[in-house]
Amino acid sequence: MSTEADIDTDTGTSRTGTTSSASSVNPDSVRAVARKDFRDSIRSWVFWTLSFLFFMLLVGTTGLLSYFGSDIAAQGQTTEALVGMVQSMTSLIIPLIALVLGWKSIAGERQSGSLKILLSLPHSRKDVLLGKLIGRSAVLSISLITGFVLAAVVVAALLGSFDIADYAGLLAVSILYGVAYTSLAVSLSSVTRSTTIAGAAMFGIFMLFYAVWNGLLTAFWMLMNLDYIPQNETTAQIALLFNSLSLNSAYQNVLSLVTSMGGFTDQTEMVLEGMFGSVPFYLQDWFSLIILLAWIVIPIAIALFRFDRVDL
Repeated sequence: MSTEADIDTDTGTSRTGTTSSASSVNPDSVRAVARKDFRDSIRSWVFWTLSFLFFMLLVGTTGLLSYFGSDIAAQGQTTEALVGMVQSMTSLIIPLIALVLGWKSIAGERQSGSLKILLSLPHSRKDVLLGKLIGRSAVLSISLITGFVLAAVVVAALLGSFDIADYAGLLAVSILYGVAYTSLAVSLSSVTRSTTIAGAAMFGIFMLFYAVWNGLLTAFWMLMNLDYIPQNETTAQIALLFNSLSLNSAYQNVLSLVTSMGGFTDQTEMVLEGMFGSVPFYLQDWFSLIILLAWIVIPIAIALFRFDRVDL
């Protein structure tokens, strides 16, 4: 057992006492790994590039809206329209950024051998995995916050009327959405042996939510319309539940929970109530928030279990 009493200068953790077991979680160690990971990232071009990207996304969208959206402005719906337009772009951009950020988080260090050096310090594997998730999520989150805050003045000036609650809601939900994809990326990176395999896994995740998921749903409805699958309440509920479990659908639905954008129209609610007696719980916005949080927790929980058992 180690009895060293020095401080590790790279991570800021004390080596006093016994070293961490491979399966334990030390909050101080997690913070140290996260702090170092974040510090290394924020010093690079990644942080500032992301911040500038989100800033230009908001300013560019607002400029287009203020120039072409005179009717929307006249109706006092400029912020709502901005949220809808930005959401359609961030739903594509944020996953790409999060997957790239998490791609080499563990696999890169495992391939280079630096992961073994990191684990030779008083960090358990769980400490490293959680620290990497927190560090990468912090980079993405603070980049979003920086871009949104810097753009707020320009957005308010161009739109004239500016709903701070909608704007803040878009930011908060976008952060959760980004953390969910980061959790998926870091989790997959932890169970792959090389950055090549990890990169293929990131591509697979992107294709899952942007092609495969929707393709399966479309095929299911098509088979129902062709009578290959019975058209009844049960099969309709299966299709709607499957759609609601998508990470991208959850993002859009949670936005309607915290902003004035979207939500069911009265006609849609009447159709759902006519089919099922009431709007199913899995189609309600509060359930989408649970789905979004589940996409953060479940992948990293599986990775924590699996990473402790892989051969490095």
